[in-house]
Amino acid sequence: MSLTLAQFNALSPDEALSKLLTCCTSSKWAHDVAGARPFADIDDLLASSDKAWQQAQTQEANLLEAFDGHPQIGNVDSLKEKYRNTQDSAAHEQSGANNADMDVIEALAKGNQEYLAKFGFIFIVFATGKSAQEMLDLLLTRLPNDRATELLNAATEQNKITRLRLQKLLGTA
Repeated sequence: MSLTLAQFNALSPDEALSKLLTCCTSSKWAHDVAGARPFADIDDLLASSDKAWQQAQTQEANLLEAFDGHPQIGNVDSLKEKYRNTQDSAAHEQSGANNADMDVIEALAKGNQEYLAKFGFIFIVFATGKSAQEMLDLLLTRLPNDRATELLNAATEQNKITRLRLQKLLGTA
């Protein structure tokens, strides 16, 4: 259920925090955004979110807390389910990832496990509109990076995901 901005602004601090944690599980980010209310419009909210995320990402623990809020996709069965053809694919964040080839799914599962083993956190990417092959290509491009680079890449992708989730929360996506 989406909220209007006025409804979101009127929530108690605990209710606002609860709603925000469905968008990003970094408690620092959520507290900062909840504390910045009221917002004049969605752009004001998104700007405040961006600012709070910039501050939150100065501490690795905040990043890892946010990344932990994503389901780990590392086995073939979960990937097959994620990328199966659906009638209402536009409603899903992975809307472009339909009918993935089994070889791509297996490579993506293997790559996800390699990524987790190397970096200590799951592969984070803004997946909206991306096919399984595009996801695999991005994963393979990022896998050779060092951990510091990947923390930054994942933080950037997390912010894109958070912005979309905020827009969905307020029915503007």
